[in-house]
Amino acid sequence: MTDFEKLKDIIDHSHRIVFFGGAGVSTESGIPDFRSADGLYHQKYDYPPEEILSHTFFMRKPEEFFRFYRDKMLCLTAKPNKAHLKLAQWEREGKLTSVVTQNIDGLHQAAGSRRVHELHGSVLRNHCMKCGKSYGVEKIAESEGIPLCDCGGIIKPDVVLYEEALPEDTVMQALDDIRRADTLIVAGTSLTVYPAASYVRYYGGDHMILINRDETPYDGYADLVIHDKVGEVLSKL
Repeated sequence: MTDFEKLKDIIDHSHRIVFFGGAGVSTESGIPDFRSADGLYHQKYDYPPEEILSHTFFMRKPEEFFRFYRDKMLCLTAKPNKAHLKLAQWEREGKLTSVVTQNIDGLHQAAGSRRVHELHGSVLRNHCMKCGKSYGVEKIAESEGIPLCDCGGIIKPDVVLYEEALPEDTVMQALDDIRRADTLIVAGTSLTVYPAASYVRYYGGDHMILINRDETPYDGYADLVIHDKVGEVLSKL
């Protein structure tokens, strides 16, 4: 039996799938990742991306933060790809419990997924740091310099920056789904970004499947490992 046949057999007999995904799920929609050879960490800016996307940098140099953020973090023309669409289909069919994602692009919801745990937040949601008023992504994209609320406060994206804690309610719901899953598909992630990467350790179900272009530290723990593009693999099921 080939790896793909094994995968299909597992999926066919699963009823509580949880999908845990990272940047590799969105790269097939044209959204750049951070750690690949041509990712953001390998491009040149006045400051390293990891520093720009920190809470400290946001507070100290908000104008520089938003210049980078608009240029590199907002990919508003991106569309859901084969992976997003297949997961939404499985949810409609009652096979998939939820998606746990490290991505902030909202493409799972755009594809039709309803139960999505966004560990790192979303570029689509923004709020005034002074009065709490909510704004859509267009307010950030279409503004110049530092986006300001009607009250004069700075509008901050609802994304988790370095040095900030992950949203506790989202984490607890994600871990609960992972614990209850009969199959966990971990895909498009290097499993090197913590604490999110450690969440797969909470899984104790029947089958852990790992789909990623490159090797990960968790390859040895998975029941099935496929080194390929996520969308290409899932679209064949």
